[in-house]
Amino acid sequence: MNNIPTFTDRIRELTGGVVARAGMAFYRVGIHPDYITVAGLVVVMIASFFIARGQVQLGGVILILGLPLDALDGAVARAMQRRDKFGGLLDSTLDRYADSLIFAALGYYFASQGQLDYLLLTMASLIGSFVVSYVRARAGEAGISVKVGLFTRLERVAVLLPSLLIPPLLVLGMWILAIGTNVTGLQRVWFVYRNTEFTEM
Repeated sequence: MNNIPTFTDRIRELTGGVVARAGMAFYRVGIHPDYITVAGLVVVMIASFFIARGQVQLGGVILILGLPLDALDGAVARAMQRRDKFGGLLDSTLDRYADSLIFAALGYYFASQGQLDYLLLTMASLIGSFVVSYVRARAGEAGISVKVGLFTRLERVAVLLPSLLIPPLLVLGMWILAIGTNVTGLQRVWFVYRNTEFTEM
């Protein structure tokens, strides 16, 4: 039932020390991790507004500026030795809102340009992203840790940001996300099937 280390795992190993020190610094000045989580969503909302208006490069830059917030909330929670599970729930929930906002903004942009085929690609990317997260959450309820697959959240961001910053790559990025996320979702379903005796999750 072992998971192969993902790109996300490797990045966390490389940046863990820096993030932990930053989390401790924020904790010492009294900043609650939930505030950081909400601030991260606000940044995504602002970026999505510009993406929907067709200013995709500006939206990409704003998303990059907000990236540290995605790691900081967890680091601050660990620094304060948080025991309750609400922080994890809030983080996961707002992550889903963030994904929805970004893809909805892209979908709106494509629709406003009359590019309905690209709108469908965006919807496929959103569906795949949700399935990847959903399978992990449902498997976790059954005590199975599922991290397999190439397109975890950090990998999706690694494809999305260059696509926004270099607009000619945007459609290619949507193709990669539409295919990659759904393949990863199905791969996770298969992983759970191979590693459990339950017929119903």
